[in-house]
Amino acid sequence: MLMAKNISVFYNGLQALSSVSLAVENEEFISILGPNGAGKSTLLQTLMGMVAPREGQILMEGRPIQGMPPHQVAAMGIALVPEEGWLFPQMNVQENLLMGAYTKDARKRVAERTEFIFDLFPSLRERRKQLAETLSGGERQMVAVGRGLMTNPKLFMLDEPSLGLAPRVIRDILNTLVRINKEEKITILLAEQNVFQALKLSQRGYILENGCVSMEGSSEEFLASDHIKKNYLGL
Repeated sequence: MLMAKNISVFYNGLQALSSVSLAVENEEFISILGPNGAGKSTLLQTLMGMVAPREGQILMEGRPIQGMPPHQVAAMGIALVPEEGWLFPQMNVQENLLMGAYTKDARKRVAERTEFIFDLFPSLRERRKQLAETLSGGERQMVAVGRGLMTNPKLFMLDEPSLGLAPRVIRDILNTLVRINKEEKITILLAEQNVFQALKLSQRGYILENGCVSMEGSSEEFLASDHIKKNYLGL
């Protein structure tokens, strides 16, 4: 589905990603793991067209997309839930969801997709007229996930969706991702610091360290790795 080849990104002369390559197959659930500052957010933003790589190529279903603006990347079937959600605080829940329905296909299916989101997150149905700035952290993250799903993406990317949330809320949101991956056949690319949780949910993973891919493999291989146990799981 998506392939990145030797992606290098620079910010103000400083290298954020160095020759990063990854492949995402249809219907996979893949984790991008690593410490703060490793380049996880930069990688997702580059795949979304928000950051232009200096080197490398990004292919979506065989079509080069590097250099495309984000709205054209979205039209190709890719959606990103950025770190901390980036909601519109003075808009209510339903208005924030509608902001995700900007592609041509999504505009035709607004009612259907909205109902789908409310089925995933029943508490949002009750709060559909409530301003985003008055929601709890978990509810805001649900809205952010829902807004991304309004586009009915083929590839759904999420940047640290568990950040700052209570354990119960984290469990609910991550279980929802498993559900949409298995039931809706939506491919998931999840950037997470919660390594154990992410590996328990995903089939494969990549470790980013200092802007480079240091490891890649199945989740089972990662959970058995002494490097992962020592440096990421505290074992």
